[in-house]
Amino acid sequence: MLSVAACGKKDAAEAPDASNTPQTIGPDNIAVAAVDTLSSGPAISGTLTADRDARIRAEVGGAVLQVYVDAGERVSEGTLLARIDDSAVRDAAISARSGVTQATVAAQQAEKELQRARSLVAAGAIAERDVESAERGNLSAQAVLADARARLSSAEKNLRNTQVRAPFAGVVAEKSVSPGDILAPGGALFTVIDPRSLRVDASVPAAALSEVKVGAPVRFTVNGTDRELEGRITRVSPMVNAQTKQVAIQASIPNSAGVLVAGLFVDGRVAAEKRVGVLVPEAAVDQTGIVPNVMRLKGGKVEKVEVQVGLRDDAAERVEITAGLAGGDTVLLGAARGITIGTTVRVAAPTDAARSTTPKSATVTPDSAKPSKN
Repeated sequence: MLSVAACGKKDAAEAPDASNTPQTIGPDNIAVAAVDTLSSGPAISGTLTADRDARIRAEVGGAVLQVYVDAGERVSEGTLLARIDDSAVRDAAISARSGVTQATVAAQQAEKELQRARSLVAAGAIAERDVESAERGNLSAQAVLADARARLSSAEKNLRNTQVRAPFAGVVAEKSVSPGDILAPGGALFTVIDPRSLRVDASVPAAALSEVKVGAPVRFTVNGTDRELEGRITRVSPMVNAQTKQVAIQASIPNSAGVLVAGLFVDGRVAAEKRVGVLVPEAAVDQTGIVPNVMRLKGGKVEKVEVQVGLRDDAAERVEITAGLAGGDTVLLGAARGITIGTTVRVAAPTDAARSTTPKSATVTPDSAKPSKN
C-alpha cells in the first residue's frame, strides 16, 4: 500500500501543469497597440460632380452652321463653341437699327418744337395750350425712341446669341449638336464643367448632425483605388428627410491637378473629431461585459486587462484606449483571446506559406496537442 501511494504521488508531481504549457499562436493572432491619429465621424458616400457646370442651350432658333469643339476638349472663357444661322436675326437687327434712326430724328424734331413753343409763349405770341401740345408731342417722340432702342438691343442680343461661347474656362463634358441640326429656342447644345473643384452630395443620419458642421474636413477614397482625398463640408441642409431620417450635406473637393473626373463613386467619412491616442483593433476589445477588457501578452504570459474605450474609427475598425494600455503593448485577437489567463504563449515566426494560407484569426494549438515525431 505504501508503494502504491508513493507511485501515485510521483505521477501527480510529474503531470504537466496545463497553464504552464507553452502555446503557439500565429502572428495574425496578435496586434500591437499603436500611438496614432484617430478621426471619428459619420460615414458618407456619393458620386463626384462638378461644383460649377453650365448646360448651354440655344437662345435663338435656326440651323447649326458650324461646331468648333468636341466632348472632352478644354476651353477658355469666351471660346466660340458653335455658330447658328443668323440671316433672320441679322435682318431684324438692321430693321431695328433703322427704326432707331427714324425715332431719333423725330425725337430731336419734337424737342426743337417744344423749345420754340416755350420761347413764343414767353413772348406772348402763342397760347399756353400750344406749349402743352408741344410737350405731349415731345414725350410721345421720346417714348417711340426708347421703344426703338429696346427693339434694337433685343435684335443685337439675338444676333450675338447665334455665336455660342463658353461661359467660363473648363472642359466640354457633353456635345448634343452637330452641323446641320435645326434648333428651336431652348435646344440642348453643350455641357461645360469646371473640373478644378468637385463636390459630393451625400447624407448623414440625423443622430450624427452634431458632428457635421460647415467647414469640417471630409476624407474620401475613390472607388477601386486607395487614393485618399480631403475636402470640406460646404453646405448642411436645414431639414431632415421625413422618410429616411437623413440630413443632406454637400462637400467640396479641390481638384486643381485635374487627377479626378466627375462621375467617380467615392466613400468617405466626416472627420468630426481628431486626436492622437493609443489605438488597437476593434476586434481586440471585449465589450460584452460591464467593463471592456483586452487580453494582453506581457512577459510571455496572457493577462486580462480592463480598459477604457474612447473614440471609434469605424472606417479603420480601430478604437482608442484611454486607460489600461500603453503604446507598444501586445494584445490578442481572434481565437487567441480564449487562451487561459497565465498561460505561457509564444508567437510563431511568419512564413510565406502562412501569409498566404493563415486566416486572420488563426487557430491556437497547444504544444501538448501537437503529434509526436515518434
